[in-house]
Amino acid sequence: MAFGRLDKPEGSRPMSDINMTPLIDVMLVLLVIFMITAPLMTASLRLDLPKSEVATPSDAPSFIAVAITPDGKLHLGEEELAPEAFQQRISELGRANAQMEVQLRADRAVSYGQVAELIGWVQAAGLSRIAFVAQSAASAP
Repeated sequence: MAFGRLDKPEGSRPMSDINMTPLIDVMLVLLVIFMITAPLMTASLRLDLPKSEVATPSDAPSFIAVAITPDGKLHLGEEELAPEAFQQRISELGRANAQMEVQLRADRAVSYGQVAELIGWVQAAGLSRIAFVAQSAASAP
């Protein structure tokens, strides 16, 4: 005759440890997502505003100085030009050296639309290196 025990056999105990595998999987997916999206978030247009604490002159060896006055007059270097003449001259300079930097000086009173139009003309001429010149706050009157 077989004798059996009357005690209840012990079942499996509840697991008290955290399963790390799903957590690691989620973290790796988030890491990949952030690695892909981080460069997209940093690609933005950097502008120097009219007054800046740390405005420094550019070290570009060859550059074109372009300025626009509050009344909308265009200057290429020291020479005042009409819009058509300006576009022609900037096109010639762009064909001569497409790597040349354009240093843009715009008065604070100039509208954003005029500055955007001027940048469009410069880019149409094949010049893509545009620097916005700002006045240092320390040297401001």
